[in-house]
Amino acid sequence: MSNPARPIRIGLVSISDRASQGVYADQGVPGLQEWLAGALLTPWEPVLRLIPDERAQIERTLVELVDREGCSLVLTTGGTGPARRDVTPDATLAIGDREMPGFGEQMRQISLNFVPTAILSRQVAVVRGRALIVNLPGQPKSIRETLEGLKDADGRQKVHGIFAAIPYCLDLIGAPYVETNEAVCKAFRPKSAQRPPASS
Repeated sequence: MSNPARPIRIGLVSISDRASQGVYADQGVPGLQEWLAGALLTPWEPVLRLIPDERAQIERTLVELVDREGCSLVLTTGGTGPARRDVTPDATLAIGDREMPGFGEQMRQISLNFVPTAILSRQVAVVRGRALIVNLPGQPKSIRETLEGLKDADGRQKVHGIFAAIPYCLDLIGAPYVETNEAVCKAFRPKSAQRPPASS
């Protein structure tokens, strides 16, 4: 029997002044952990952070998760609106090597199915080295919808979620190969990039 692959490290960052001060319990990171636990077939290891809406601290945290902790994917929640304290996108763009604008476009498209104020979101995604960093909404329901997309009453995919594109993006930037549970989120790859399913 072959040795299991080293788990992919995924940084999960909740950015909130009040949650980081203990005013209320953070819901963003637990919501992300729950969704990823059902969506990923590949072994993974979370690296968790709960920090305030301070741009310098957000930048330091993102750099640390990628450069020192070895995270191949970093998902943030919170701080993506137009308010003065919402600086997550600014910090993310500042430490990225390349912006991936399609992620923000699709997240807003998904959320517009529910609220017209989705156009106020400034969520972005960037590549730093061999890691992808994506800003997500703060509420667990919105996180799930953004990652998973929208399905019709018969369970057919109506609007693609962003996670369908993340495994192939990770392939292209040199990160580990990630497999998903198709019942939750079917990852799309060209046939030339697909590997046989890992044996259990």
